Amino acid sequence: MSIGGCVLAMQGNGCVAIATDHRLGCASSFGQRIAGDFKKVFKVGPRMFVGLTGFLADVNTVWDRLHYRQNLYEIKENCEMSPEAFTTMLSNLLYEYRFGPYHVQAVVAALDACSLQPYICSIDLIGAPTKRDSFVFCGNCDKQMQGMCETLWTPKLGPEELFVTMSQTLTHAFDRNITSGGGATVYVIEGDKIMERVIDVRMD
Repeated sequence: MSIGGCVLAMQGNGCVAIATDHRLGCASSFGQRIAGDFKKVFKVGPRMFVGLTGFLADVNTVWDRLHYRQNLYEIKENCEMSPEAFTTMLSNLLYEYRFGPYHVQAVVAALDACSLQPYICSIDLIGAPTKRDSFVFCGNCDKQMQGMCETLWTPKLGPEELFVTMSQTLTHAFDRNITSGGGATVYVIEGDKIMERVIDVRMD
């Protein structure tokens, strides 16, 4: 996606982090900023978040339909939705509209409710999932984030180390991409708490 922000998730040692920028740009003019408070990361469960990037109307539509289907699932099954089940549901939703797709890419970051194992997965606009044990991302500065993630991420990072790595990755990636920035929010998910921090990045 060339417009609509970006979302990044990284896996740590017993923790996982997901982050997003706040900027919403214009497809006809890459330097034009429409909003600086575009919400892209949504809380799905006690230890699960989903990040959606792309066309604003499609992001809101996909989130509304996801939330509706999740509620139906949890009422019917009488249990909390697992990260794998949520990813499958999101993948199926996007695949249903593959011939006229939602212009949305997604990242799921969670800790398993039973084992507390980290889980991260990215999904493209036709519902193809990519599960990794390191980092995943989607959005408009993917090339910049790929290089920074490969440089800075290491296995078995603790919560604070994971936050610092996420912050540095976002800061350096945004400095190299005009369509990203406007501030960023990082969520670090642990077994007993969720840490949310706003970091200062390029604001133009």
